Amino acid sequence: MTTYIFPGQGSQIVGMSKDFYDNFDIAKKVFEEIEEYTNLNLKNIIFENNDDLLNQTNLTQISIFTASICIFKTLINETDFDLEEANVMLGHSLGEYTALACSDKLNLKECSQILKKRGELMNEAVTPNQTGMAALIGSNSNNIKNIINNNNINLEIANDNSPLQVVISGDILELEKSKSIFLDNGIKKFVKLNVSSAFHSKYMIEAENLLKENIDSLNFKSNKIKIISNYSASASSENAIIKESLKKQMSNKVRWTESIKKLEEIGETKIVEIGPGKILSGLIKRISNSFDIKSFSSISDMDN
Repeated sequence: MTTYIFPGQGSQIVGMSKDFYDNFDIAKKVFEEIEEYTNLNLKNIIFENNDDLLNQTNLTQISIFTASICIFKTLINETDFDLEEANVMLGHSLGEYTALACSDKLNLKECSQILKKRGELMNEAVTPNQTGMAALIGSNSNNIKNIINNNNINLEIANDNSPLQVVISGDILELEKSKSIFLDNGIKKFVKLNVSSAFHSKYMIEAENLLKENIDSLNFKSNKIKIISNYSASASSENAIIKESLKKQMSNKVRWTESIKKLEEIGETKIVEIGPGKILSGLIKRISNSFDIKSFSSISDMDN
C-alpha cells in the first residue's frame, strides 16, 4: 500500500507545475476548474508572479494546492499510479486540504473554495508584520518546549517538522528577543521565516473560529482512505473525526514528526510526495529511515 503526502506553505516557487500544464490536457483542465471555482487568475499568479502575488498568504495557499492537484491528476491520468493502492494521505498544514481533495473525501470545488477562504482569513488575522515565525535548527520539540518554559518565552511551537527542525510562532519582538536565548541553549540556527503572521498559534484562533462554519458546511464523502490529521497525528477514515480535527488545525501546531511516526506504527513503507519541491521528503528522512520515498514535482520526476 502507498501513502501520498502533499506540501504546505513555503514550498511555492514561480512556475511550479507549468511543465505539466504545457504538456497535458488534464493539467490544463485542473487550472481551468480551480480558476472558475475561485475567480482567480492562477496561471498569472503561479507562472508570472507579478507584484510577488505568489508569496501573499491569501494567494499562496490556493496556488500550492492548484499545483499539487495538477501534478496528482496528471500522474493518475498518464501513468500506472493506482488509487486503489492508496491507504493513507496526509499533508503539511494546507496540504491536509490537498489530501482531502486527492483522496476524494471532498470534491475539487468545495476544497478549492474553502482553501481560498482559509488563506484570506489567515492573511487578515493579524496586522501584518506584528507577529511572525522562526525555524529552529538542531533540536527536537521537547527540548524547544523546555527552553521556552524555563526562560518564560511567550512563543508557541507551530510546526514539529522533524527531530532537528521546529518552527515557533508569536509576537515579532518576542521572537527577536528570544533568538539569543535559543542560541545560548544549544540551538544551532535561528532562521526568521518570510511570513506575515504567526501561523498555527493563538493568533489564528479568531480566523479558525470563522472557518469552522465553512468546514461544517462541507460535504465529506466516505471511502477507505485514511487521513492523518495535523492536529491529532492520528489516522482515520471516519469523516466526523477528520472534520473535527480540521476545525482545530489552524491555531494548533502541525505534528509532522508524530504523523510520520504514526505511518511507521501502522506499517506503511511506501511514500509518494506530490507537489512543488521536495521539502517533506527531506524532513521524513530525518525522522525515519523506514520508508521508500519518491517525490514528484516535475515531468522529469515522472519520466524517471
